[in-house]
Amino acid sequence: MGFPGSRGAATVGGMDPEPRPVPAPVLRRDLLASGVGDEELRRLRTSGRLVQLRRGAYVGAGDLAPEERHRQTVRAAVRTLSPDAVFSHVSAAAMHGIGLWRVPLDRVEVTRNRRSGARTVPSGRFHAAALAADEITVVDGVPVTTVPRTVVDLARALPFVVAVAVADAALHAGAVTVEELAAAVARSARRPGTPAARRVLAAADGGADGPGETRSRLLLHSCGLPAPATQHGLRDPAGRFLGRVDFWWQQARVAGEFDGRIKYGRGLHPAGDLEEVLWQEKLREDAIRAEGVAVVRWVWGDLRNATSFAPTVARLERALDRVR
Repeated sequence: MGFPGSRGAATVGGMDPEPRPVPAPVLRRDLLASGVGDEELRRLRTSGRLVQLRRGAYVGAGDLAPEERHRQTVRAAVRTLSPDAVFSHVSAAAMHGIGLWRVPLDRVEVTRNRRSGARTVPSGRFHAAALAADEITVVDGVPVTTVPRTVVDLARALPFVVAVAVADAALHAGAVTVEELAAAVARSARRPGTPAARRVLAAADGGADGPGETRSRLLLHSCGLPAPATQHGLRDPAGRFLGRVDFWWQQARVAGEFDGRIKYGRGLHPAGDLEEVLWQEKLREDAIRAEGVAVVRWVWGDLRNATSFAPTVARLERALDRVR
């Protein structure tokens, strides 16, 4: 059975923020049973009051983000699948609220505890693999693989940088521990892609607050720079908190910031006075620099590849050379 669903990719780091309520999916058969005829159903769809998730499954109109729409598609599909179907891979990650970056959400993914029967259709992917009872949990009434199993499944299947971003997101949110991931990898020893999963988890760092920081860290490593501490808090000699920086080289007192935002501005001015937030961030960065800290910043455009990142590497090397 196929699952027509959303197309697109989530680009969220960490766990999803507190989800806003969205209407539950409803099946065509239930609408007909309640007295809604085909003609009225067509009018509801034409007017935009109902949005089709898959054939015969709808949700009330609203601005559904790709990951939110995928969750709704999963909730609609679970009502029509066999009892042994467990949502896994990207579908499990979406249900757990794990941030997904550059991960297509156009297919619902399911794993069954079987030796054979794996197949892919345009809107769904069915996996046949060993699945123990303690690798299954329930989220919002939907059977899904646990976070450790989900992260390792994705680490076996996704491109390296994308998979590291998923592992970073789960670790950063506290949804899983390094020990739990190591145990999950050990259990998957005979499954295809396990060597890749080991490499992904060896590179994972729960300090990454989003995929940009994951991408930055991996580029820093590949360019041969010393490994920095992540999410490091800075204080002045009196103990006053100055801010938290993405990357920190202690010996050289160098701070690296992805996208040019010192994170001490987060949480200020909940009313949304962006100009005041930016001004406060400038003052805080000035205070950090006044303590003899060199701050090197970069943005998404610098992270395309090693060539585009080279100017940032050169600036970091000059800053680090201050103590060599």
